[in-house]
Amino acid sequence: MASNPTNTRYFLTYHGVALPLSLSVELEPGAVVHRGTYFKAYYDDRGRMVRCEKFVYGEIEFEHDYEYDTAGRLQQARITHADEEPQLVSFQSRLDS
Repeated sequence: MASNPTNTRYFLTYHGVALPLSLSVELEPGAVVHRGTYFKAYYDDRGRMVRCEKFVYGEIEFEHDYEYDTAGRLQQARITHADEEPQLVSFQSRLDS
């Protein structure tokens, strides 16, 4: 993880297919105790999501780690599903091409 997370939040679900994931229906931290599935997201001091974990019955089903360039654009995502090798997805800005 490139950035140190300073804020942790919990969510019920996400929508869309773009990265970083667009999490929705925020949960209070204590509410996840009674949930079978939820997302735990870590944000840096600029409010960018740097890590996202999906929990299913207490186990991490998948996790995403995000890295951003100096302008705040998503540069790379590392996606890991349980028991699989991580996949790296790189993004180039239009200015870099």
